[in-house]
Amino acid sequence: MSTDPRSDADAPATDGSTDRIDAGPIEPATARHLHHLLATEQRRGRLPSVAAGIVRDSALVWSDAIGTLDGRLGGEPADTDTQYRMGSITKTFVAVAVMRLRDAGRLDLLDRFEDHVPGSRFGGATIAQLLSHGAGVQAETNGPWWERTPGGDWESLAGSVAGSPVGQRFRAGRRFHYTNVGFAALGELVARAHGTDWFDVVRRDLLDPLGMSRTTTRPSGRAAQGLAVHPFADVLLPEPEHDAGAMAPAGQLWSTVSDLARWAAFAGGDTGELLSPDTLAEMYEPHTINDHPGQPWTTAHGLGWQVWNVEGTRYAGHGGSMPGFLAGLRVDVESGDGVVILTNTTSGMGLVAPELLSAFVEREPRSPEPWHAAGDPSALELVGTWHWGPSVSTAKAVGEHLVLGEPGQARGSRFAADGPDAWVGLDGYYTGEPLRVVRAADGTPSHLDLASFRFTRTPYDPSADVPGGVDEDGWR
Repeated sequence: MSTDPRSDADAPATDGSTDRIDAGPIEPATARHLHHLLATEQRRGRLPSVAAGIVRDSALVWSDAIGTLDGRLGGEPADTDTQYRMGSITKTFVAVAVMRLRDAGRLDLLDRFEDHVPGSRFGGATIAQLLSHGAGVQAETNGPWWERTPGGDWESLAGSVAGSPVGQRFRAGRRFHYTNVGFAALGELVARAHGTDWFDVVRRDLLDPLGMSRTTTRPSGRAAQGLAVHPFADVLLPEPEHDAGAMAPAGQLWSTVSDLARWAAFAGGDTGELLSPDTLAEMYEPHTINDHPGQPWTTAHGLGWQVWNVEGTRYAGHGGSMPGFLAGLRVDVESGDGVVILTNTTSGMGLVAPELLSAFVEREPRSPEPWHAAGDPSALELVGTWHWGPSVSTAKAVGEHLVLGEPGQARGSRFAADGPDAWVGLDGYYTGEPLRVVRAADGTPSHLDLASFRFTRTPYDPSADVPGGVDEDGWR
């Protein structure tokens, strides 16, 4: 649901702002505060125009737009159906297309790129390394500034026709090194796997099913002009816009707040059955850390998505920049709450996107789900105190899970049933590891075998099968 603050009855002011804020499904005071944050950022950053939206429960619950498309007084005001170039958010669509190929059995993430697209100097890098910017591939092309010049085909980019071939800057797997060329390569992989252009695949398999009809490779309909704002004067310079050719999968797409909000809902878990929840969660697992010496890391890259760890809250999304445009998409992985933002300037926008999301969540907190009894009585025989050697752990039955210790602390983990007397770890040290309930002759639980470790009801229970045995003289 869009709550674009402008309506036919609300004529825009001459500066592109609005006279009334329509709060829609959120509190009017919240809408006014979000409008103030966006308007303040538009003025502070000297953004010609900026449009933003908040997503909750798969709906666009708030949206707003400030400024004019040409940045001039009295110009055409921006709205949530104005197209802006999203830049590198394009990469998330390409990444999902790659993962759909993996889920269909068409490729493996450990496949070398060379196995699918032969002829490049970085063919030994794996698909997973390319998705996570861990392949060591050079960041940009060898030709002129690709974002401001028309692009060529894959053969020209890869260097097999003429010129200096693009290659690697670092050993594959060594470190994080952001690469636009790497996602051009993944776009070529998608195209060859389907026998058609990469965007045809994205449109057919993702955009059309999600109803994202205003997301295109070139500006269509109502679209903002890309602009540069002079750093020392209030004057503007139009930025060029071209088809990036083989580099298009790195940052070609245009979209609107309304369309991009649907992609934020996808990122928040509403994938419309186009991608399994397990695969989406896999894409959010940190693979390469964006490390800056002397600073604690908060940003990493998963499989095509940026991920952030901010004071214990996990976010996923991506930023975007192209000459004349900046964009952002970020969702809270647990709640699905998200924000999207688009502006038509080359530089100047600060961290207003996470600020908008934080302000919304603070003023519109989710009500906790009511507690109700939903446990499995059969798990009662496993709850209580267990000992790993002399250390003490408490087992609890929480919903359908067995929880041993405190998840997130030491080796605490949740476990899901995996057959009779069998469980599998879901997080922490024991993720994916087996837990087996071993029973005594009378059928009662004797001990837990957790990834070869023995958990017993008393420290080093001599009646249990403790590897290495228990000193026969006991404690002393």
